[in-house]
Amino acid sequence: MTDRADRSDSPGDRADRGAHPGDRADLAKRPDEVASMFDGVAKRYDLTNTVLSFGQDRRWRAATRRALGLRPGQIVLDLAAGTAVSTVELAKSGAAAIAADFSLGMLKAGASRDVPKVAADALALPFADESFDAVTISFGLRNVNDVGLALSEMRRVLRPGGRLVICEFSTPTWRPFRTVYLEYLMRALPEVATRVSSNPDAYVYLAESIRDWPDQEGLAGLIRDAGFRGAHWHNLTGGIAALHSAVK
Repeated sequence: MTDRADRSDSPGDRADRGAHPGDRADLAKRPDEVASMFDGVAKRYDLTNTVLSFGQDRRWRAATRRALGLRPGQIVLDLAAGTAVSTVELAKSGAAAIAADFSLGMLKAGASRDVPKVAADALALPFADESFDAVTISFGLRNVNDVGLALSEMRRVLRPGGRLVICEFSTPTWRPFRTVYLEYLMRALPEVATRVSSNPDAYVYLAESIRDWPDQEGLAGLIRDAGFRGAHWHNLTGGIAALHSAVK
């Protein structure tokens, strides 16, 4: 949810007129397609995530806040913030939390949440060097079409010693559970989405993007390649998701 391309109509325009039922992106992750897809699911996005994750999304947000170790007076950038529900969780720490997303439809859906919101491209963040004490991105990094560049931008806007925390879907560590999870991901998830989502086809893409994503060590390697130090991870819910942490 965090990259943007020039196009003839904005995500907000697309959200206003509504997405077609079949709107979805593919694994080429064209920014215009990804933005349009997320605009289309914005209205019921939070509800759908809670249903599909069996309520684990709330735990994952709290775990991300704890991993950041934020203190009052610090400033944290929440990338791929969507409707800013994750940003509100971060603000509980007392830090100043800023929501950023490239989907104007998602930001519009979270307009009632009392945190600053910025339309931002993860591949060219509209912030000065060394602006933030911490940067986090939850379930959005796999949607950019240049992960290395996005990580480099996050590092650029971090102050020296600043902390990066990425919460992202990953690979379950117990093989029997992994098999059950992948079956749910590719079959049951789109079926459940038809009952609660405004655009079930989008969740076919989301399932495919999760299956295609690197495992825990693979993502840690990408973080190291971007120049971060001390990259490590902590599995959540048996490895369905993982928290990757590193410092600049």
